Amino acid sequence: MDSQDYKKYLKGTTTVGIICSDGVVIGADTRATMDTFIASSEARKVWKIDDYLAMTIAGAVGDAQELIRVLKAQNEIYKMNENRPFSAKSATSLLSIIMQDNKMMPYYNELIVAGMDDGVPGLYVIDPIGGYTQESMFAATGSGSLTALGYIEEMYKKGMTVKEAVKGTAKALAIAMRRDAATGDSMIIATITKSGYTEYAGKDLEKVLAGK
Repeated sequence: MDSQDYKKYLKGTTTVGIICSDGVVIGADTRATMDTFIASSEARKVWKIDDYLAMTIAGAVGDAQELIRVLKAQNEIYKMNENRPFSAKSATSLLSIIMQDNKMMPYYNELIVAGMDDGVPGLYVIDPIGGYTQESMFAATGSGSLTALGYIEEMYKKGMTVKEAVKGTAKALAIAMRRDAATGDSMIIATITKSGYTEYAGKDLEKVLAGK
């Protein structure tokens, strides 16, 4: 299978990240596609790396899993040496270097890295060959990202809380699910605040969205 054939399997998903006054919110759908075939309805695209660090994945599953394994391992080594985990910026720098070093045979992924850096929310987007940007408001990746961004740009406001952003993220993903065939099934949303990482899915997410 050459690179052009392989790219057929990399089209579908929607992931979102939003900076808030009290933290950062990330979320993604759970549908995995191979061209027009729905390969799974339970694909995990939101990953906890540490209590104050997480990432979303869009693209080839095997490539993403390798990057997650490397990042988790390097984070544990860093904690042993420095007595503290990676910041979101440090994690982004490491992933950027790995992906740039492999640009001739790239990792077919676009990543969102989110976390709290000394109590300050951070949000970064990394492209398949290691280029990254720090986002001050919000970001989205994947085939449904344009649809999601259309809603997020309208709802986003400076100083919004994590609670507000969870509802906004859920709405953005729901809109993408309706308009992008490669985005669908259900969603996982996570928050990172000074209290750490919290994840919502299924009935737990329904309760949060209902204000319970």
